[in-house]
Amino acid sequence: MEEKLKQDPSNCIKVVLFGPESTGKTTLSRQLAEHYNTVWVAEYARDYLQDKWNKEAKICEPKDILPIAIGQMKLENELSKKANSILICDTDLLETKVYSEAYYRGTCDPILDKFAKKNSYDLYFLTYIDIPWEADDLRDKPDERERMFEAFESALINHNKPYVLLKGNKKERFDLAVQHIDQLINNK
Repeated sequence: MEEKLKQDPSNCIKVVLFGPESTGKTTLSRQLAEHYNTVWVAEYARDYLQDKWNKEAKICEPKDILPIAIGQMKLENELSKKANSILICDTDLLETKVYSEAYYRGTCDPILDKFAKKNSYDLYFLTYIDIPWEADDLRDKPDERERMFEAFESALINHNKPYVLLKGNKKERFDLAVQHIDQLINNK
């Protein structure tokens, strides 16, 4: 089990879009990957849960968290081999941990907790809640955006993860992210 949550070694710069639902992570991931002519790692949970909910029940259960985490790491490890010098991640295991704790009364599987802390990224982009919330089949916390944002920021602070807060419209967020990624490239 632990091997499935471990990051494969990689020489590429890894950045993570991190934050509550409906804060522009996927849109920005795509834009950044296109800008840097690289690949981006989609959020595995979206496909996993949409497929589950289309077939059986519209509920995410604690038993779903580890398969989601394993699927996320499998995608990341596969795509890190295809990336040029930069890998854009729409999420990571720390985000899965935050959601697990938010939905399941502060609990997180110990193995997920271990690798959420252990896996390493060069920079996190914490997406703020200043863009309109958009409904879809999977989003369910429009009234808890502030609380969820605080949970995400606390996770970054508590685990000493390097991060930049992204606020404003899509262009402002993109420009700030590019500025910071360019700095990482220049310092490598």
